[in-house]
Amino acid sequence: MEKTYHPEKSGSFIGRHARRKSEVATSPITSDVCDASYADTAWRETVEQVDDRDADEISLSIDQFTSTLYSIDRKSSPPDVPKDAVETFSKIIESKIVKYYSTDSGNKFGKTEEEDARFLESVLRVFKLTSAFGDFEAASVKTTSLDRMSVVLQRAMVFLEEEFRGLLEGPTDEDTMKEESDRCTLHEAEPNKGEPEFPGIARRNAFAEALRCTEFNWVTIEEIQRMQWEALEGDISRWISAIKRCAAVLFPGERSLCDAVFSQNRAISIGLFSNLARAVIIQFLNFVDAVVLTRRSAEKLFKYLDMYEALRDLVPSIEDGASEESGGELRSEISAAGDRIGEAAVYIFCDLENSIKGDAAKTPVPGGAIHPLTRYVMNYLKYAGEYKDTLEQIFQTNHILAGSLSSTTKSDKTHNLDKSPSPFSMQLITVVELLDENLEAKSRLYRDPSLRYIFLMNNGRYINQKIKGSTEILQSVGDTWYRMRSTAVRQYHKNYQRETWGRLLQCIGHDGCQVNGKVYKPVVKEKFKNFNTLFEEIHKTQSTWVVNDDQLQSELRVSISAVVIPAYRSFLGRFRQYLESGKQSEKYIKYQSDDIELMIEGLFDGNPNSMGRRRT
Repeated sequence: MEKTYHPEKSGSFIGRHARRKSEVATSPITSDVCDASYADTAWRETVEQVDDRDADEISLSIDQFTSTLYSIDRKSSPPDVPKDAVETFSKIIESKIVKYYSTDSGNKFGKTEEEDARFLESVLRVFKLTSAFGDFEAASVKTTSLDRMSVVLQRAMVFLEEEFRGLLEGPTDEDTMKEESDRCTLHEAEPNKGEPEFPGIARRNAFAEALRCTEFNWVTIEEIQRMQWEALEGDISRWISAIKRCAAVLFPGERSLCDAVFSQNRAISIGLFSNLARAVIIQFLNFVDAVVLTRRSAEKLFKYLDMYEALRDLVPSIEDGASEESGGELRSEISAAGDRIGEAAVYIFCDLENSIKGDAAKTPVPGGAIHPLTRYVMNYLKYAGEYKDTLEQIFQTNHILAGSLSSTTKSDKTHNLDKSPSPFSMQLITVVELLDENLEAKSRLYRDPSLRYIFLMNNGRYINQKIKGSTEILQSVGDTWYRMRSTAVRQYHKNYQRETWGRLLQCIGHDGCQVNGKVYKPVVKEKFKNFNTLFEEIHKTQSTWVVNDDQLQSELRVSISAVVIPAYRSFLGRFRQYLESGKQSEKYIKYQSDDIELMIEGLFDGNPNSMGRRRT
């Protein structure tokens, strides 16, 4: 059966609970003797070192006498005390205490488990003996031996209290033994009536000391509101480190300590841990509330998600050790704080739509290169993909809020997906399609239709690479939707090729080159001349254009060569013989097939001087 614990308000925690029930009113020990036992340490100098080889025999004698006291029905007059045994046993205990107090680290309490166990058994034996005398009338038990045992018991209890205090005020694990110069104060929760006051306060102070290694300092809401993001970001990182340390090391260590010290009273262990956990966690949650109240901005999203995950992982560390009532309250408060962070994260992520819609730049990117908005949005989404599971959870919880914040127009593409997308997947798709619309509008800033398609190809290819490169994003949007996007980029490629090289191929068509079955040289000359002029113009212009992706650049050059080179080679082979015999043939036949191929290789380098070298 567990003992009911009744803390008093005296100065000594262990001492006040070691006194027997009649001590205050009837103890043969005067208050002066009791106080002296606490304050006086001179007795250690006069303690006689005794041989404890007969300790077991003496212990048996003490136990037998104690049993005799308990077996007497009439409590008016106890039997004679075995003075020699009591005196020798008292000297053995005092000698052991002095040994524990010595500077030799090998003799310290806690170093030898077997010796410590024997010492505690001896103290308990004296306690039982003095308690047995407590049932007798006060006038009948005034003996020198009882006074001697009471003093020894008090000295032992003082020593044990010091050890207990050191245990409670010490760190939970070796990693937290470092001394730090930073101040870290935990505000104390009001202790419960059933909680021993000293252990609770001592452990809170020790816990605060253990948190110093994380360098996290408690700050007020007003201080957080005034912070620049760079400084607040550092505080959030330290807050996350502190939370993770509590979840992984400090709370489990604290639970083990409480269970070990109060192994005989589970209620005290649970009460101490519950109150300490609450005092610490409330301060952590106050920090969360202050951070959520700051102005929302895109760069804060990922720190918010880190905080959300840290709180989520904190819950299991308190579930086993806290009381049902306290644990339930803490779980609810942690969950509520997580919900506030999650709601802020949804607001920030959905605001990405407004950022895209608001980017209405009127100046085109030179050379049709990747637009900065594309890079920003896709890198943001790629980083968000690393938090996929967390974002899925947050958006599922806040799906009504997300629906109200997000664009209400859904593309027809989303109606043909393999499965119904989750709220987060739907938001990803919406953001990418809004980016597509924005890029489509920006492409109209280019006067050259060919450059417009190069711009859309560059950006479309970049978007697809980012999606494919992130397993999490690809899983969210699905293969079907991704294939639709790839098809759109291929269509840009076809449109570009038709717009640019279709016109060039018309220059070397065979129509009109023969009249009445004979080659009509003026038409052939004009076709060569037009081809040369248009090809040089295309090459001069498109050599300055930019295709960022090496694979796309290679695909474009290969596809251009595949349609231009065979057509030019055929035209040249069919009509060159009619011009080479005449004057100024090089004016019309300026390029060989290899020259054309070499010049195509110089396209999309972003280099205005890339004219290529004609082969001779």
